[in-house]
Amino acid sequence: MRRICVDMDEVMADTLAEHLRRYNQTFDEDVTPGDLVGKGLWEVAPLDRQQQLRAFLDAEDFFEDLALMPGAQEVLKQLSVRFEVFIATQAMTVPNSLGPKYRWLQRHFPFIPPTHYVFCGNKSILRADFLIDDLPRNLLRFEGQGLLYTAPHNLTATGFIRVNNWQEVADYFTAVKD
Repeated sequence: MRRICVDMDEVMADTLAEHLRRYNQTFDEDVTPGDLVGKGLWEVAPLDRQQQLRAFLDAEDFFEDLALMPGAQEVLKQLSVRFEVFIATQAMTVPNSLGPKYRWLQRHFPFIPPTHYVFCGNKSILRADFLIDDLPRNLLRFEGQGLLYTAPHNLTATGFIRVNNWQEVADYFTAVKD
C-alpha cells in the first residue's frame, strides 16, 4: 500500500486563522491573510511583538481547538481506504503542542490511528510516496512526490505541484494508481 504523509498546520488545521485572531485581538490590529502573500506573520509583525507571537503558540490552548480546513476530514477518510495515511507535524518546534495536537487529531480524525502520528522536528526523515505540506522547504528535502498545499505565505513559491484545497487533493489522488 502506498503511503501519504500529511502536514497538520495550515493543511489539515487552520493555524493561521487562530494566530491572526490572537494577534489582532492583542494588538488591536486587522492583519488579514491577504496581507501575508509570500510571507508569514513573523515577517510582518514588528520586532517588539515577536516574543508575544511565540507565546501565542506556546499557550496550552492554542492547538486544542483549531478549525478544520474545509474538506480535510472527508478527503483523508477516502484516501485512507486506498493509502496508508500518516500525519507528520513539526510538533517538536512547539513542544507544548504535543498533547493538544494529539487530542485534536483523535477528535477530528478518529479513522487515523495514533500509530500513524509522526511528531517530528525535521521532515527529511519521512519515508513515504507523497507528502502534502505548506512549507516548500519540507518538500525540497522530501524524497517522494511533494504537494504544496496553498497558504498565504507560499503563494509566491514555484516549482511545486500545488493543491489549493482538499478537493484538489482528492482530484490529484484519483489519478494515482494504487
